[in-house]
Amino acid sequence: MTRSPILFRVDATRTSGFESFWRCLTFSAALQRRRRPTYFLSKLEPKSLAFAVKRIGNNWLGTNTSIGSEQDLDELISEVRRLQPGAVVLDGQYVSESYVEAVQNEGPMVLLMDHIADRRFPSRLVVNPLLSPGREQYDVVPGAQILLGSRYSLVRPEIRRLRPLRAQEPVPPFRAMIALGDDDPHEQSLDLAKLMLTTPGVERVDIIARPHHPQLEQMQELAQANEDKLEIATEPSEVAARVIRCHFAVTSGDTWSLELACVGIPQLVIVQDESHWPTAQQLEEEGAATCLGWHETLSAKTIREAAVEILDDPFERKSMSRCGRRLIDGRGADRLVNGLEIMLNRRRPVELEADLAA
Repeated sequence: MTRSPILFRVDATRTSGFESFWRCLTFSAALQRRRRPTYFLSKLEPKSLAFAVKRIGNNWLGTNTSIGSEQDLDELISEVRRLQPGAVVLDGQYVSESYVEAVQNEGPMVLLMDHIADRRFPSRLVVNPLLSPGREQYDVVPGAQILLGSRYSLVRPEIRRLRPLRAQEPVPPFRAMIALGDDDPHEQSLDLAKLMLTTPGVERVDIIARPHHPQLEQMQELAQANEDKLEIATEPSEVAARVIRCHFAVTSGDTWSLELACVGIPQLVIVQDESHWPTAQQLEEEGAATCLGWHETLSAKTIREAAVEILDDPFERKSMSRCGRRLIDGRGADRLVNGLEIMLNRRRPVELEADLAA
């Protein structure tokens, strides 16, 4: 049986950010496990990100237009007519209500991924892969389905596989991890690494960053100057090795925070984006992290003291680890696929009836 493809429309640039792009890649990997062909219509900067798309089996359709523009809508509709996808996945932050309705009028189901809830959502399926905002804050059309919360958090397969390996805390010396997400919009990874290098009790520091991070070269220079204490990880295999061995991580309340909670990593959260505040606060309420606050208001002394405190309290680290693993089980992507398949199957009798009438 030939299964209709799924078309993703998402960009990855410094202007649009990278978080939406990487979480769509995680979702696409789960779709492929169900034998769904996947296509990415994406503006990528740098272009090397196309290798990340193709490496896991997706098809990449390059574009020079930014998502949400009139020219982009025309191009997307052209691809919809050519590919005849069962569903189109859009990033809700950059598309208008009329944009979504125009795509839906071409026939496919539209799935909107959004974690801000600042507009009306005309699609039949809305997904928030972060912990908040809640259902009551989404304005949707009658009959629409909203999938959100910890059950639908997107965890990369290579991170989920670490869950049984990280069941017990590694033995000292203590290692700190700096993992500020796909964007690191205020470029704090380098400064936090320098801070952790001078924190009592921290013997080694790992920086987890994407290959396109603007400070990567400076990080590598710092690693060379501190060869025995600092390492940089950008590739999945490198990241996996660091996650297994770290004792706590400094994160920002985004998707990476949920992935590390799934594995059981205690966290200190420094919020860099307003849209991540609700998730950071809920991680603290659930006992999986300590939210230190907004990045601009935190002093080096506050961050260092929090790191020393978490290293001095093994029971707190164990509690955070248990709470994080209980909160995020790593199966969110599979649940999203199930939800999408159910919605697509509901449409088939209606479509068949229309064909018979014609």
